[in-house]
Amino acid sequence: MANSVEPGAFFKLTYGLFVLTSAKSGKDSGCIINTVMQITDNPKQIIIAVNKSNFTHDLIADSKKFNVSALTVNSHFDIFQRFGFQSGRNVDKFAGFEDACEKSENGLYYVTRNTNAFFSAEIISATNYGTHTLFAARVSEAAVLSSAASLSYQYYFDNIKPKPQASGKKIYVCKICGHTEEANGDLPDDFICPLCKHSKEDMELQE
Repeated sequence: MANSVEPGAFFKLTYGLFVLTSAKSGKDSGCIINTVMQITDNPKQIIIAVNKSNFTHDLIADSKKFNVSALTVNSHFDIFQRFGFQSGRNVDKFAGFEDACEKSENGLYYVTRNTNAFFSAEIISATNYGTHTLFAARVSEAAVLSSAASLSYQYYFDNIKPKPQASGKKIYVCKICGHTEEANGDLPDDFICPLCKHSKEDMELQE
């Protein structure tokens, strides 16, 4: 029997959800990511994986620094709409959000609302993995912001993301991250998943 790779198996891996922020030449932006990992304790170093289609990716590649804010189970869907469903190339993601964030010692924003920790880091290496870049970085600042539990991908899908409504529309599910998208017909050819940034080819129509 031929080997097969079932996309749903990857949904069982445990991921957190984070707001990744950076800036360059006075332009601040941020996006949602699900891959942050500590790799050494002394010195404190972490790695992040960022989709190359994200504007924040370009800011990090240029500035060599970033902040990561760890979201909690108290998060609301609007933060995903703000940082995941629009591009920093076209909008100021921090406009009207000033009361929910602060700037750290490196001059970058981090999110203070419904987060339990933040990390500031400086890039030490970048590795190309096709659609994503894996950045390794040395942590220059970190702080606990609250005692609330960290938000997992599973909790987001079960309790925060709105459920599709019976509207007669077609429902597509992203095979990469599980995001659901409603459409009156076929998805446009240039459709990009707002969470993982994969293309229309990775959206599966639910029968």
